[in-house]
Amino acid sequence: MESKDLPRVDSEFRYTLFPVAYSIIFVLGVIANSYVLWVFARLYPSKKLSEIKIFMVNLTLADLLFLVTLPLWIIYYHNGGNWTLPKFLCNLAGCFFFINTYCSVAFLGVITYNRFQAVTKPIKTAQATTRKRGIALSVVIWVAIVAAASYFFFLDSTNVVSSKGSNITRCFEHYEAQSVPVLIIHIFLVLSFFLVFLIILFCNLVIIRRLLTQPAQLGHNAEVKHRALWMVCTVLAVFIICFVPHHMMQLPWTLAELRFLDTQFHQAINDAHQVTLCLLSTNCVLDPIIYCFLTKRFRKHLTEKFYSMRSSQKCSRATSETAMEVAMPLK
Repeated sequence: MESKDLPRVDSEFRYTLFPVAYSIIFVLGVIANSYVLWVFARLYPSKKLSEIKIFMVNLTLADLLFLVTLPLWIIYYHNGGNWTLPKFLCNLAGCFFFINTYCSVAFLGVITYNRFQAVTKPIKTAQATTRKRGIALSVVIWVAIVAAASYFFFLDSTNVVSSKGSNITRCFEHYEAQSVPVLIIHIFLVLSFFLVFLIILFCNLVIIRRLLTQPAQLGHNAEVKHRALWMVCTVLAVFIICFVPHHMMQLPWTLAELRFLDTQFHQAINDAHQVTLCLLSTNCVLDPIIYCFLTKRFRKHLTEKFYSMRSSQKCSRATSETAMEVAMPLK
C-alpha cells in the first residue's frame, strides 16, 4: 500500500541504535531463556511444577517467542527502515511483539500476586494446591492475548514511502490521520497497563512492608527474607525500566502520529518513543534474573555450575603448568 498521508517525522539514530541493541538482546536473551527452560526441564518434572513455576515457564516462552523475531527487526533497521522481507513476516514480527509485551506484563502480574498471597496468607497458601489454577490462568492469559494479537497478523502492515529520493517499505509505521478507532485501542492498552501496574505496585509495597516489619532473625529465615526483598525489587525494576517509560510515551506519541496534537514537539516525542521501544525489549534479558530469587533449587544449580566452571579452569591451568614443567626439564 502506498502512503498518501502527511509526511512522518523520523529518528535517524534508531537505524544505529536498534541493530546494535537488538543484537545484544538477542544473544543474551536466547542464551539466558534457553538455559532457564533447560534447567526447569532438568530440575522439575512437568507434573510437579507449582503454580509460580508454571508462570515462570510461560514467561520464558513469551520471551523466546519475541526473541526469534529480533533478527527480522535487526535486518529492517539495518536497511534504514526498509522492509525487504516477505510481508507476512512483518505481520508475524508485530504480532509476536504484542504477545511478548502483554504476556510478560500479565505473567509478572500473577507472579507478584502469588508472592503477595504467600506473604499475607502464608498458612492458607502453603496448604493450597494451586497447580491446576496456574495452568488455567496461563491458558486464559495466552488465549486472551493471542486473540488480541491476531488483529496485527491480518492487518495491512506495510506501506511505501519516499525517502531520500527512493521508495522504501515501512513495517507497522503507517497511521491514518485522525483515526479514532486506532486512538481508542491505544488508550485502552495504556490504561489497562497502568491499572495492572498499580495493582502490582500495591502488592509489592505490601510485601516489602510485611518483610521489613518482621522481627530480625538469623540463619535460614533471614536469608529467605533477603531473597524475597530482592525478588520484589527486581520485578519492580523490570516494570520501571522496561514497561513504564514505553506506556508513558505511547499515548502522546499516538496523538502526535494521528495529528490530534500540535506537531511542535512531534520530533522530540518520536525520539523518546524510539528509546522506550528499545528499553521495552530488554525485559527478555531481565526476566531470567527474577528466577534466581524465586526458586532455591534454580539458584543452587547456578551456584554449583559456577563453582564447577571455576574448578575446571583451575584444574586446566594446573595441568597446563605441570605439562610445561615436564616439557622443559631443568638444566
